[in-house]
Amino acid sequence: MAPMVPVVLRVAAPGDEDALLAMMHDFNLGEGITLDAAVLRSALSRLLRDQTLGVVWFIETDRVAGYLVVTFGYDLEFGGPDSFLTELYLVPEARGHGVGAGALAAMEAQVRALGARAIHLMVRPENEPAVRLYASAGYVAPPRLLLSKRL
Repeated sequence: MAPMVPVVLRVAAPGDEDALLAMMHDFNLGEGITLDAAVLRSALSRLLRDQTLGVVWFIETDRVAGYLVVTFGYDLEFGGPDSFLTELYLVPEARGHGVGAGALAAMEAQVRALGARAIHLMVRPENEPAVRLYASAGYVAPPRLLLSKRL
């Protein structure tokens, strides 16, 4: 694995939707996720306006290399506030060069400073580069399955 590259995380703000949505389109395509574009834009706009829900960061090296989305929750098992890394996307030219490791380290520091006591994430098992990245950063599978239901 490539050595960690230092990155800057810049908080996304209202007005950044178009730049983010272009990358989110690629992320969702790669994940096999189909979303209604209007629903995604609305949800993203709400998240950018209300940081009690979570934070979206641009990942920057010498240019924008991707983005991260972290949302917040609360879990007694972890002693209070926790977080969920819902998306980590790197533009293709940034992959495999240590940018992901740098982004994870920077995000963890930010989330810890915001008071979260745990970070959860999901990754497709066939996405071997991402699985290796998360494992090398200390992420492990909990002894339970994550189940979801749309409401």
